[in-house]
Parts: sequence; C-alpha cells; structure tokens
Amino acid sequence: MQNGTLLAAVDLGSNSFRLEIGRYHAGHIERVEYLKETVRQGNGLDDEKNLNPAAMERGWECLARFGERLQGFKKQQVRAVATQTLREARNREQFLNRAQQVLGFPIEVVSGHEEARLIYQGVSRLLPHSDERRLVVDIGGRSTEMIMGQGYTAEVLESYRLGSVAWSTRYFPRGQFTAATLKTAEVAAKAVLDEAMDKFPPTQWHVAYGSSGTVGSIADMLGANGWAMGLITRSGLDWLTERLLRAGHVDNLRLDGLKDDRRPVLAGGLAVLRAIFDLYGLDQMLPAQGALRHGALYDLIDRESDGGDVRERTVRWLAQRFSADEAQARRVGEVANALFSQVAAPDEQDTRYSQKLAWAAQLHEIGSHISHERNHHHGAYILDNVDAPGFSLRELHRMSLLVLGQRGKLRKLEEALQDELFAKQLVCLRLAVLLCHARQLPEYQSMRLGYKTGAFKLSTPSGWARRFPQSAWLLGEEIQAWQKVSSWKFTADVR
Repeated sequence: MQNGTLLAAVDLGSNSFRLEIGRYHAGHIERVEYLKETVRQGNGLDDEKNLNPAAMERGWECLARFGERLQGFKKQQVRAVATQTLREARNREQFLNRAQQVLGFPIEVVSGHEEARLIYQGVSRLLPHSDERRLVVDIGGRSTEMIMGQGYTAEVLESYRLGSVAWSTRYFPRGQFTAATLKTAEVAAKAVLDEAMDKFPPTQWHVAYGSSGTVGSIADMLGANGWAMGLITRSGLDWLTERLLRAGHVDNLRLDGLKDDRRPVLAGGLAVLRAIFDLYGLDQMLPAQGALRHGALYDLIDRESDGGDVRERTVRWLAQRFSADEAQARRVGEVANALFSQVAAPDEQDTRYSQKLAWAAQLHEIGSHISHERNHHHGAYILDNVDAPGFSLRELHRMSLLVLGQRGKLRKLEEALQDELFAKQLVCLRLAVLLCHARQLPEYQSMRLGYKTGAFKLSTPSGWARRFPQSAWLLGEEIQAWQKVSSWKFTADVR
C-alpha cells in the first residue's frame, strides 16, 4: 500500500453510526476525519425482530451523508461493518439493499466473533507496544464483546447479547432510576456474563481495557467530575450510580461530561459495566482509544499485504479442521478459475472474485468430514454456521451456496442464480468438480467455455469424448441439470 493512501471505515452500531477516515503511512494510520451520528437503530427492533421504517430511514439518511463524504474512494479503500442490530434484524436485507446504494459501498454484517476480532485489532494497534496479557471489553448497544490477547494477537473471543441500548430499553424503559431496577439490571447482566469467568479466567490476563461508547463516556464523565482522567474505578462507578439514584429520572440527570446522545442509554451501559467489575472483582479499568472502526482500517491494510488477509488463514484453518483433501481442492480451484477467466466480464476480472471462487474450491469437500452422503449439504451448513474470522455473514452464505450447488439439482438455487456473477462462479465450480472426478488434474487447457446472456456453452477438442468417456457422460448429466433451471441454459459441444 502506498504512503498517503486514504482509507475509511464505517461502523453501523446499534446506537451510533461512525465514519473514520485515515491516511496510511509506513504501516500506521493517521486520522483525517471522524464523523459520528446517533441513529439508535437498536431501538427500532420490534417484538418480531424487524426494523421499523423510522429506524431504517434514520440509518439511510446518515449513510447518505457518509456516502457524500466518501465520493472518490475506491472499493478497496472502504470497509463498512454492521453489528448486532443487523445480525438480529429479520428484514435486514430490505435495509441493506438501499443502505449500500446510498453509501456507495458494500456493507458487511459480521458475526459476534468477527466483531470481537476487529475490536481487539483496533485496541491493540492504538496501545503502546507491550507483552502484557490483556482483557478487552466493549459494551456496545446490543452486544458486549470480550477478548483476551497479547500484543496484536487475539487468543479468545466471545460476543454476548447484552448492551447499553438493550438493557436501557428492557430495565429503564421510562427513564426512571431506582435502586431495585439498577440491581435487577446488574443481576441480569451477571447471569448472561457468568460463563465469561470460565472463558476469560482472571488468572490468564493482567490488565483490563474498555473500548467504545459506554466505557469511553463513563470515563469522560468521571474525569469531568474530579476523578482520575483516563481511568474507571469501582468507587467512581459507585459515585455515578448514586448520582443516577439521586436524579431518579433521566430528564433530571445533570452531570458534567454527559452528552445528550449518551443520556438515554447510560443506565443500561452502567449496569453491564458494574456487572463486569463485580464478576471479576475489578478495582479499575483503563479506557482504550481503539475500537472496531480502527480494527476495520488496519484490516484493509492486511488485505492488501501478501499473506495478510485473515480470510486466507481462515480458509486454510477450516480446510485443515474438516480434513479436506488439499490436493483435490487445489486441482478443483485451478480448473474453476481457468474456466472463470474465460467468461468473466472486464469488471469481473478483479482478483477478489477469482479468490473467492478459489476459497469455495478449497472448502468444497469439508462436508465429507461429517458424511460423504450429501456432503455438499453438510459443507454448506458448516459455512452458514461457523465462526470464520475475516468473513461477513453474507460472504459466508454466498460461499455456502457455491458449496451447496457444486453438484446435484439446481432448482434450490434459483434465487441466487439471478445474480450473473454467482451463476458464472457456480458453473465453473460445477464443471471443475465434474472434470476432477478421478481426483487427478484433467486436460482442461484445450476446453473453451463460452458465455452470452443467459447461456453457457462448453466446447471440447475433437477426440476428447473418446479419450474421456466418463467425463463426457457426466457432462451429459450436467446439461440435463441445467435444463431444469428457468433462467439459464447450459450446452456442450463434446467431440
């Protein structure tokens, strides 16, 4: 990556949307601009887990403003990440379709583990270099991430479904503060976080850091009211709790350092933070400057460096974990991408598309670890449900559909096949799996795959069918499979 390159990260949180723009220089990122808007999208989830129209409109309006600022940025310079609210929302595709149009860039809905990984990446990059073992806590609007690590390496990650917006809505819906409701909220938070004691035992780390909104805002309030700057203590939390109880209601709360956007969700975030202090017997927590958006920026750098893309490491890990045949995966990937290069449009020649096809090839047999029978179904299920660092939920689902469609009937993929790029990737993967059926590299160099709108045609040289009768028969079966799909045609001139 060239020095001076501008990078941008968009964080679609449950309480706020944030845009961070930085300039790359010698492995570091210098801030150029930071924008934050309180969107409160997490408040817009109804009982059926659907985002209401008002919440969607607030999000679209904010992203349109961010999109104007990002004009001129290239796709590889921007990473937009959505978290718990859109993980939960059943109608998230309705929101995302328009959101991506107004922003002008893809939006990744990431898993809780991926969110935690990015948070640790951001926190560790902005801390002084140290060998200390640390616990990082990020109390968001609807989820709380906890990560244990050392240096730049996150070793244990987890995401819990509680946060400042969720807890404020559930336990302080009318903005009233009483000792009983605060205690109830803390006990409920402890019940959710109790298992964290086993996953992040206090004997395994030395320093606790807190990142993002809740911890940062509480640290600011304490500092503005005479407490030590850059530090949250147990006594400081007790003092803040007492101030809430004296006020009795959110409208009566007057505190130096309390911003209006934090006021409605302060009590819920405070209850979760107090629960963590009690569970671990903490005396203090250090607020960290880094957050998810910083992790997303540094991830953009890693993706541009040789061997730095965490997704590449994740694919290798999954292939090893599920005992995939490495040689066969390599053969299928080679043939699939050779065919794809023949049908890809100029704007599809980007290595990102061939790389994702290669990843699908690497993982196409992971379902065999469960059972050879219907292994493509098992493989698709694994990809739809595994925690895969670096990947968005949409990326994983698209890869699962490729694995599912590598052989067999195609009608189950009718909706996905409306996407022309997906159809090209799928036909190339299916042909590669077919041609590599003998688990040897086939003579594919002389084969030609043609494409025109709605149709593919494979041509072989003269005498090919006589030399490879089994492959020729399998191509006949493939023709019949595509005949049952309404949107595409596949023919073969097998000689």
